[in-house]
Amino acid sequence: MVYYFLKDHQLMAIEIINVAKKFGHVRALEEVNLIINEGEVFGFLGPNGAGKTTTIRIATGFIRPDAGSVRLLGLDPWAQSAELKGRIGFLPDRVAFDNGISGREFLKYMSNLHGQKDASPWQQELLDRLELSQDALARKVRGYSSGMAKKLGLVQAMQHRPELLIMDEPTEALDPLVRQSLFEIIKELSNQGVTIFLSSHVLPDIQEVCQRVSLIRGGEIVETGSVESLRLGKYRTMVVDFKKIPDTEIILEGAEILDMDGTRMVIKISGDINNVIRSLSRHEVDDIVYERLSLEELFLEYYGDID
Repeated sequence: MVYYFLKDHQLMAIEIINVAKKFGHVRALEEVNLIINEGEVFGFLGPNGAGKTTTIRIATGFIRPDAGSVRLLGLDPWAQSAELKGRIGFLPDRVAFDNGISGREFLKYMSNLHGQKDASPWQQELLDRLELSQDALARKVRGYSSGMAKKLGLVQAMQHRPELLIMDEPTEALDPLVRQSLFEIIKELSNQGVTIFLSSHVLPDIQEVCQRVSLIRGGEIVETGSVESLRLGKYRTMVVDFKKIPDTEIILEGAEILDMDGTRMVIKISGDINNVIRSLSRHEVDDIVYERLSLEELFLEYYGDID
């Protein structure tokens, strides 16, 4: 397949440019910009109500933006939805089923929509790995638990081997073993060149599989980059144990002492760690524990003041 957009010699699977949306007087999105490269696993992170689902619904052509443009695989998802149908897999945050339909009938219906007539070995592999049995498929979906409904939604999104996979809260209601199986599938698909756009408010999900992340707050993108690049310039924590209580005052450049209890000191580092190490070397240090900024701590820096 040929995609039409290039940036830094990489093919772009998703391009969202200056997208804005209001619902009545409520601003849902404000100049949202996202570029996602072919074969990338891209995380879209934010608390509930931040604008993640609205962005996805616009990107997949379910609602129109008030301003801005979207391209998926080089095509307009609103005007060229028929051309995109078989090339995209989509898992909404809540999967809606006709209550009178069985799981097997739903998968067949969705397979036909995506241009496939028969069940494939890949579909069966997905069912096995996500632990959705043939007995479960024979039942009406109205009797499904939330976890079973999520598994069925995941299978329908991936069973036709899409080039682009868009998933909104894919691990919600999954047990830990199935969640881990899903992560393994995502990594395999990425290695095969599939682009995956994963929206979540669950921090470990993003950290587990995503190569880059965008943080959204109040309908605006506040940061985009790898988890490592987002850590740059943010504080890190260091715990220092001295052999004895220091005789002289400890002066640290680029760091703040958060706590001092006997021979143990907790430091918040915002500058060059080498300056901190040089300052500490003037004292008798017994042990140092250096904690990298976790995605959870990064998340709290941006969203900690939200009720």
